Amino acid sequence: MAKPTVYGARYSVYVRAVRLALEEKEVAYDLVEVDVFAAGGMPGDYFLRHPFGRIPAFEHDGFRLYESSAIERYVDEAFAGPALQPSHPRHRACMNQVISVMDAYAYRTLVWDIYVERVSNPAKGKRADEARIAAALPRAATCLRALDDLMANETWLAGPSLTLADLHAAPMFAYFREAPEAAELLAPFTGLKRWWAKMSDRPCMLATPSD
Repeated sequence: MAKPTVYGARYSVYVRAVRLALEEKEVAYDLVEVDVFAAGGMPGDYFLRHPFGRIPAFEHDGFRLYESSAIERYVDEAFAGPALQPSHPRHRACMNQVISVMDAYAYRTLVWDIYVERVSNPAKGKRADEARIAAALPRAATCLRALDDLMANETWLAGPSLTLADLHAAPMFAYFREAPEAAELLAPFTGLKRWWAKMSDRPCMLATPSD
């Protein structure tokens, strides 16, 4: 079977989520770097792969996909290896719910409003937008509380086994945890803290650094 190709940048949480799925399935793949923030803009031919000019895009044996959650599900279903989607309908629904929560609420809050403002921008010599960070903190707490509640007493975000929910969320958490505010926000959520300690040490995480 042909080796799949992922198009995107290592720094992208969504590119990393796809790479995590491939690593968990032990699928060899090529990563073609595409930088959405490049000075010259996106390569013109990239829009043939993704009409909205976002990353990642994906190709496997002539089959093209974009949107990370669709790619992740394809990776799980097209390749041999451990199942990354639960067979139980309730656990599967919870997995889909977690992925939706991360995309709709957590991504912008945890990554852009907190990590980028507190960590990434100052590293580039830009001043942090303190008002934006302050406004994001209660939203972040709501996201974390929702995830912790969804976990209940399970080991992973969507049940007793690792799923695409964990792989989708982990890259966002990796950035969020770099902000000093993260430790205090996570303090009440022991389930999430245990999850992150376990998730952050997985070989797939160590094999996909974002820098």
